Amino acid sequence: MFIATKSQEDFLEALLMLEQQGQPLETTRVAKLLGVSKPAVHQMGHELIDRGWITRKDYGDMKLTDEGRKIAESVLARHHILKQFLLNLGVSEEVAEHDCCLMEHILSEETIEAIKKTLD
Repeated sequence: MFIATKSQEDFLEALLMLEQQGQPLETTRVAKLLGVSKPAVHQMGHELIDRGWITRKDYGDMKLTDEGRKIAESVLARHHILKQFLLNLGVSEEVAEHDCCLMEHILSEETIEAIKKTLD
């Protein structure tokens, strides 16, 4: 099993978010959501295919594999927990969104679980 980098986690999370919105998982949409170039999406797509986290047909949309989906769901769950925590602290929506995107990759599971318990 490989450990995902921040960029890989962001990419997988973006795919899951687009999927949940019913949008196609195409290069242009992923690039726009992540604020990166289409060539960067293409390159990351190859990395994730090599790791078995997504599939893609030639010139087609991407698709999360079961393992890629597990990673994406974990990152997105962390995102939601951290954003809610920050909002509860009185942080503005914009800053909470920005900060939780950074924090979701570096905090331990123990810390995330403690925050989750605090929210419950």
